[in-house]
Amino acid sequence: MRRVGEAVHPDITYTLRPGAYAILPHGDGVLLTHQDRPEPELQLPGGGIDPGKSPLQALHREVFEETGWRIAQPRRLGAYRRFVFMPEYDLWAEKICTIYEARPVRRLAEPGEAGHMAVFTDWQTAMTEVASIGDRMFVQDYCR
Repeated sequence: MRRVGEAVHPDITYTLRPGAYAILPHGDGVLLTHQDRPEPELQLPGGGIDPGKSPLQALHREVFEETGWRIAQPRRLGAYRRFVFMPEYDLWAEKICTIYEARPVRRLAEPGEAGHMAVFTDWQTAMTEVASIGDRMFVQDYCR
């Protein structure tokens, strides 16, 4: 599996954090989430896979929590690994990020997760402004 981002620090113990994230094409652009903390940034909607849950269950839950949209037809595109400090959890994590393509089909609510906002943007913005280098890599590959 491809590793992106910072180098592994041998003196740090990392906690495994699998997650599922979605590229959500809509019209001429893509649906992203804007998270305002710990730093404002654009992200692919998604997040951690809770113990006992499947990646697809997590994907549907996280996209809805972060955007208020329901999705359909998820299709796995691939995965990458990154080692990172997660300040919101005060945790060093080995993140296994599985990326899906899905169709946003219906907006049902405002995002339920505090500090998140659904954002529609053009593909060029997504390819350059999504905060995670691994997520940007998948958006760029998707646009090719």
